[in-house]
Amino acid sequence: MSAETLRRIVIAIDGPAGAGKSTIAKQTARELGYTYVDTGAMYRATGLLARERGVPLDDAERLGGLTADLEFGFPWVGEVLHTVVDGRDVSHLIRTPEAALDASTVSKVPAVRAALMVRQRAMAAAGGVVMEGRDIGTVVFPDAELKVFLTASSRVRGERRWKQMRDRGDTSMSLDDVITDIERRDHQDSTRAVAPLRPAEDSVVLDTSKLGVGRVRQTILRLVAARQEDPDVEITQSGA
Repeated sequence: MSAETLRRIVIAIDGPAGAGKSTIAKQTARELGYTYVDTGAMYRATGLLARERGVPLDDAERLGGLTADLEFGFPWVGEVLHTVVDGRDVSHLIRTPEAALDASTVSKVPAVRAALMVRQRAMAAAGGVVMEGRDIGTVVFPDAELKVFLTASSRVRGERRWKQMRDRGDTSMSLDDVITDIERRDHQDSTRAVAPLRPAEDSVVLDTSKLGVGRVRQTILRLVAARQEDPDVEITQSGA
């Protein structure tokens, strides 16, 4: 099958915070020429705007109304991907520990999830999309041609997140605090009643604790090629 006739599939990449989803998903999308959609950023932006507009995070009706009117974009500016909501770049504002916890809170609201799911499915309707989050393979796109679940120990994920914060000049949290924050987020995400964090039954599970980004990306690209050639090929595997 030639490059021109390869199927443009939907790739769902799920996993907990700090497992490497964003880095892997972005690189995979760029290499394939696919659209990248960061669903976590959509929830972070919803929480941010709710606070800015004085909408309580426990007010389901108002949160649903706010979310239903939002328009999202994920443009590349050089080598950097930005998150734009209603024409406003919120990329830096949503990358704080507070924004992460607010995202976990609003993600429990069914009206918020429903409104965002409409947008997420529209973005991937034509295929050729890499979408990352926490429930893409289980809820948003249960029929995605390729589902990958990335994971790693909470300490490894905490170290990664702490280093990212330091690289941005953010020294507000110690490493232990970051690890505790990640474990609290894990608990919230995995025990929520609506779309809890878990691998889809047909996901390929990759533990990134000791794997480099390049190795994980190449593993996913091999899986993509297999799916493009034969949508029914068996690809389930753990590790890389």
